Amino acid sequence: MNILFIMYDQLRFDYLSVAGHPTLHTPNFDRVAEMGVRFPRAYVQSPTCGSSRMSFYTGRYPSSHGAQWNGYPLRVGEMTIGDHLRKLGMDCWLIGKTHMRADAEGMARLGLEPDSQIGARQAECGFDTWVRDDGLWGYGPDGYYDEMRSPYNEYLKSRGYPGENPWSDYANAAVDKDGNLASGWMYANADKPANIREEDSETPWLTGEAIRFLDKVQGPWCAHLSYIKPHWPYIVPAPYHAMYGPGDVPPALRHPVERENAHPVYSAHMNNKVGRAFRRDETRAKVIPAYMGLIKQCDDQLGRLLDHLETKGMLSETMIVLTSDHGDYLGDHWLGEKNLFHEQSVKVPMIVYDPRAEADATRGTTCDALVESLDLAATFVEAAGGDVPDHIIEGRSLLPWLRGEDPAWREVVVSEYDYSPSPVCEILGVEPRNARLFMVFDGRFKLMHAEGGFRPMLFDLETDPEEFHDLAKGEEHGEEIARLYDHLARWGRRMSQRVTRSDEQIRAMRSKSARRGILPYLYDGSEVPEELTVKYRGPVPGRFTDDG
Repeated sequence: MNILFIMYDQLRFDYLSVAGHPTLHTPNFDRVAEMGVRFPRAYVQSPTCGSSRMSFYTGRYPSSHGAQWNGYPLRVGEMTIGDHLRKLGMDCWLIGKTHMRADAEGMARLGLEPDSQIGARQAECGFDTWVRDDGLWGYGPDGYYDEMRSPYNEYLKSRGYPGENPWSDYANAAVDKDGNLASGWMYANADKPANIREEDSETPWLTGEAIRFLDKVQGPWCAHLSYIKPHWPYIVPAPYHAMYGPGDVPPALRHPVERENAHPVYSAHMNNKVGRAFRRDETRAKVIPAYMGLIKQCDDQLGRLLDHLETKGMLSETMIVLTSDHGDYLGDHWLGEKNLFHEQSVKVPMIVYDPRAEADATRGTTCDALVESLDLAATFVEAAGGDVPDHIIEGRSLLPWLRGEDPAWREVVVSEYDYSPSPVCEILGVEPRNARLFMVFDGRFKLMHAEGGFRPMLFDLETDPEEFHDLAKGEEHGEEIARLYDHLARWGRRMSQRVTRSDEQIRAMRSKSARRGILPYLYDGSEVPEELTVKYRGPVPGRFTDDG
């Protein structure tokens, strides 16, 4: 069996028709959900791009793998799904974005050349690269934001788009009424059509690369198809720019009580630049229809891909996973972007289709288990026929749920956010090592802990599903807070760094040294089986003489 692992950047869990969106119809996401199982309570291990992705790729929490924010290198030697799957005879390919930053110092220390096979895999998060494009080709007075080459920019130039950076000037910009550039960086331009042929825009381009891959690849394989959209800049080509309008924009899910005696970390995020921008109704009226158009385009391209798999006879032999690296506040809770732990940010869509007969009983169903993003690494290893190395991978395989079983499962999900590189850290006067947030959620009560001496936050999603009322402002819920802190403490004591020895290997080590002649702490040898002392009994091998 093959695995097609599809990720959409910054796709909210509730912006799909299968998740109940009232006007955004996504029939191809729905199509995969009818073929497989939807997990409506799936949470990422960090609500920020780079750190979340490293948890998907390693099957480990951010505090285990260490890459806790964008641009933090994943340390050399960290095991990824590519490493696990290759041991099982499955190739692992990248098509699109990873947000991976290589541990260049670690590679140099070990003498790993970036252009060697092992060096390239270390630099590309364990993947063999079909095409990598992280999709943010901004450039300013100090040069490009991303210093790598852009395959997408090269593609656009080959299609006749002029200039140094057609990603910025065409794919993510419109033309105003005076013929001037209307950049997608400005929310006011989000309702304009991007100045590019739709078939040349980012999502169709990457789908085309995936189809080229499918036409050439030999199995078994895992392919990570990682789309750049619907992540900002929020601008989309015609006809998608005009499919939705202000009438499709729901009222913002926010309440004045959230701003009363707000947690300092939350208050700082509400009042940062993106929070202030999305506080404006005109921002939401422009951005959300464009965001919906980007998702609709993603859905249409998913249909193109599914049809190609079906035509080639590959649909019946390919596991398909649809998910996202985090959500998007879009003005809810007085916030924009992601990064905190409300559902809009930390919860993601997750749909898994397993073509094998063992999954027939669950097709078209939902599973309410508390799922973490790192469960996919375990799922892929088991799907490839391996045993999950649970001393390395901290997630749990979802295959039992797909087979209709009822496995013993986790009581809580945990997510982490390191905001030390953010201006919020400086505003709050927090030392970088203390600028860390943790979420623990048991399916009803959600606790946020902030290092640095701050109080916690607490929400009861049963009585307050919108997460407006922070119960930790009062004194009435100390028992729930203590209970969730106990879960967090147990999670913090987990065995996470003993990755070179499994429990099975450790058990085998217990008598190994004795069988190789290391026998300390004996009085006369009767304490151990006779066979262990046979080399230390009997006549002396020969007479020793000292001729000196």
